[in-house]
Parts: sequence; C-alpha cells; structure tokens
Amino acid sequence: MKVIVAVKRVIDAYVKIRVKPDGSGVETNNVKMSLNPFDEIAIEAAVRMQEQGIATEVVLVSVGTAQSQEVLRSGLAIGGDRALLIQHDQPIEPLNIAKILAAFVKAEQGDLVILGKQAIDDDNNQTGQMLAALLNWPQATFASEIQINDKVVTVTREIDGGLETLELQCPALITTDLRLNEPRYATLPNIMKAKRKPLDVKSVADFGVELKSHLTTLKVTPPPQRSGGVMVKDVQELVRKLHEEAQVI
Repeated sequence: MKVIVAVKRVIDAYVKIRVKPDGSGVETNNVKMSLNPFDEIAIEAAVRMQEQGIATEVVLVSVGTAQSQEVLRSGLAIGGDRALLIQHDQPIEPLNIAKILAAFVKAEQGDLVILGKQAIDDDNNQTGQMLAALLNWPQATFASEIQINDKVVTVTREIDGGLETLELQCPALITTDLRLNEPRYATLPNIMKAKRKPLDVKSVADFGVELKSHLTTLKVTPPPQRSGGVMVKDVQELVRKLHEEAQVI
C-alpha cells in the first residue's frame, strides 16, 4: 500500500501573528515557520503503518514556495521515504491545492491519502474534503483512530454526539485529528538520513492544472484587544455588573 501525506509550511504555532500595515495579510518576513502540527500527526500515522508492515512506501508532497523544502525534510526525518515539492510562489486557495494534489495522487497511483484536518494558519478545513471529491474517493475526516485490514480502513472520528466509526475501502482519504497520535521527535541520525532522501521539485504546469482564483481577500484585521478585568468588592457588585453587561449585549 502506497500512502501519500500532504503537508504545509505554516507560521509556527508559538509565534504571535502580526497583520501587515496595509491589511493585505499577515506578516511572514523574518517569522519562524514550521510543519503544520496536524500534518505531523498525519506523517506519524503513515510511518506507523509502514512499521506495522501495512504501508510499503510513504510519499510526502507539499504545494508552496521553495522554502517548503524545509518542512518536507522535517517529514522525511520523521520517517517519510521520499518527497515532492510542487513549487508555486503565490498564495493559493484550497480548491486549487486540491486540484494539484488530485493530479499528483493520480500520477502516483496512491492507495491512501492522509492530511491534517486543517492548517493552523488559515483554519479553512477544506482541502481534504475537496481532494476526496475530485478523486471520487471515500473519506473520513477528524480521525482519532485508524485500523487497516487488507485495504479496508476502519476510522473512528469524533462528532458532536460522541464517536462515529466508518469503514472505507481503499483507495481512500483520511484527515487527522489531534487525538490520533503523538508525533515522534526526529532524532539526529534520522535528520542526517533525511538530507540524503529523494526530494524532487516540480511546477504546477508539470501536472497540467489550470489555476483559477475564486476568492478575493478584501482585508485582514487583528481581533479587537480585550479590555482589562475589573475588581469587585462583593457578590452583589458582581451580579450587578453581570446584569449590566447582559443588557449591553
């Protein structure tokens, strides 16, 4: 079984986001970037499948700028076998990414595609679902447990009412939730090995995908600053202030 994992380079989760003065987006210059945390979970899931003898190959793919090679190398250090960067230097929306990934998956003839449920920079939670639709594959999102038996994938996912269990026939697509696993730390020997693993670079044109813009960002603004707290003398004053706030809302 060939497992394909799609990953994304995002602003590090511990960096304070700053909006550009002109409101055109968030500042990324001189900002620490890293592998999307949900995608780390996806890579870990694929590597564990390989360790169990289920997956024969783990292929990583990313759509982005040349700097995205950094996160692909990080994924190779976790345990991926080879990687491909589909280089595109301009911002790209989820539907176009899904189209590119669909062309790549078809070319690779993958059996299982795993993605993080969302990227922490835009929180769109769209690419996985769109990719499954374009491939016409069954999908299971927000996976918290995955079991595979002879190309039949059983996925437990969290829903509002509790847990839901789905059974998929490969080829299939899965998006991962936080509770699926705890990604391993890349050891120094594996980091050194990752530098020698194959990492190819191709363009969007190599896959014959025509990019069309469907979205326009009008303006990006930071959330309003929270006002400071107020000390109250007793319970009566607290109740009175809560009542006043409720009337304002």
